[in-house]
Amino acid sequence: MKIIIHGGFFSESDQSHEVKTAKQNSLKQIAQKAFEYLQTHSAFDTAAYAVSLLEDDPLYNAGIGSQIQSDGVIRMSAAIMDGQTQKLSGVINIQDVKNPIFVAKELIKEDDRVLGGNGAKIYASEHGFENFSTEIPQRRSEYEAKLQNGGKGTVGCVALDKDGKLAVATSTGGKGFEIPGRISDSATVAGNYANSVCAVSCTGVGEDIVSNATAAKIVTRTTDGMSLEQAFNKTFEELKAIDGFAGAIAIDKDGNIYHQDSYPTMVFASFDGENFQVFQ
Repeated sequence: MKIIIHGGFFSESDQSHEVKTAKQNSLKQIAQKAFEYLQTHSAFDTAAYAVSLLEDDPLYNAGIGSQIQSDGVIRMSAAIMDGQTQKLSGVINIQDVKNPIFVAKELIKEDDRVLGGNGAKIYASEHGFENFSTEIPQRRSEYEAKLQNGGKGTVGCVALDKDGKLAVATSTGGKGFEIPGRISDSATVAGNYANSVCAVSCTGVGEDIVSNATAAKIVTRTTDGMSLEQAFNKTFEELKAIDGFAGAIAIDKDGNIYHQDSYPTMVFASFDGENFQVFQ
């Protein structure tokens, strides 16, 4: 059993040592909680659980820590993918829900598995998901100050369970001040992809990740026989060609864990029951 999580990017130029330490401690605690949960749950359930913990921490750009769009409203996106069934479900630009990842998880049983906007909001309300206000009255200058202490990108988790099954989940609050309705990579196979061989979650600039089809490429190349390292290196070389900004985490069916970013530093933590690895 293995688990790896990410919480977007950290910039030494605009964040304090205290914020860095807080993120390191938070990621370590969440990775440990998620690994304990994995002992008695599937990779699919655990991926959603880990991401919900990240959504509940205002240090990260997801859930309650989400950034606002240019009209002052929070709209969030999240997705989850089961490596065994290769079913992906998600929500795009959902409002007024505390944990978008749980709504995405609920959708896995539906025929229509990716919902956006008001339809996603109605579905969440009808299924009793916890509400919170995404109307942010802060002035732009105040929120820009908040961004200096926040993360860039998304949050995500990849898990491998005791039965050798893989799953991935990803959640985001967007890039901040985008055009209302902008769609990120997080609820697409470019940013969040899994099969029975490999699972990948991405963070960074959604447009770059989509242009590069990053998660799907890494998983496909691993499935075709490349090692995780080879698949990452080739895919990130292609990302470099478009000056793309991204990071990714992965686990393969043999329990190999890998991560890479195009611009340091992606914040992440992994745990296998004995050893932690946390970004420095």
